[in-house]
Amino acid sequence: MKKRISLLLAALVASTLLIACGKKEEPAKAAAPAPAPAPAVVKSIVIGLDDHFPPMGFRDEKNEIVGFDIDLAKEAGKRLGVEVTFKPIDWAAKEAELNGKRIDVLWNGLTITEERKANILFTKPYLENRQIIVVPEKSPIKAKAELKGKVVGVQDGSSAVDAVNKDAEAAKAIKELKKFSDNVTALMDLSAGRLDAIVVDEIVGRYYVAKKPGEYRVLDENFGTEDFGVGTRKDDTELMGKIEKALDDMKADGTAATISTKWFGKDILKK
Repeated sequence: MKKRISLLLAALVASTLLIACGKKEEPAKAAAPAPAPAPAVVKSIVIGLDDHFPPMGFRDEKNEIVGFDIDLAKEAGKRLGVEVTFKPIDWAAKEAELNGKRIDVLWNGLTITEERKANILFTKPYLENRQIIVVPEKSPIKAKAELKGKVVGVQDGSSAVDAVNKDAEAAKAIKELKKFSDNVTALMDLSAGRLDAIVVDEIVGRYYVAKKPGEYRVLDENFGTEDFGVGTRKDDTELMGKIEKALDDMKADGTAATISTKWFGKDILKK
């Protein structure tokens, strides 16, 4: 009897071992990856500008910021469905303001240069500009070569500085290239006789010359032609794409031409 029980127990143990060996463990299921966070919806953008840069961006008699670029930016903001805020900045520190994320966009007669492309992402050019030479109406200066030994004013951080320095012969001949925080102050010094000439964006320079007929004169020669563009941070490609599309649409439907005619009397936008 004991022998029979022992045999039964042995068979039971063997079958249990066989079942255990034959059973496959199900692999642990991998945890589902967490869903990627949805991209933040941009509800507002801050545009940095020099608020002494008429007719691109400046303060009117009510101290409100107005101008050609202001109207373009506002219209683009409507099409993007975002609130647009304008923030006056030190134009000489514009790249630091942009990359420090204190502003999102530079939109204020910003010249496209190879040097700036290293730190700023630009739209296609939307306006062509020249660096003109403005002198007092009664000045004997008639040509660029006659700036030799003269004191010439420019806005600090503007493309006028680069334009003058690129012309090595003229830059070397100039007695002093005096830098100002804005063009308004430079023009005041020109009127007061503390400068012999200023180099300035044509759009700005001609705006001031037209406001004071008989006071200033623009020389036939200039310091070169350049293009204006809108700038964002290098990695802000999504916003750049939206701004680019808004500008293209505004040109296509005539809105940009209407804004240009308001400020310049004709459509001067680059196609």
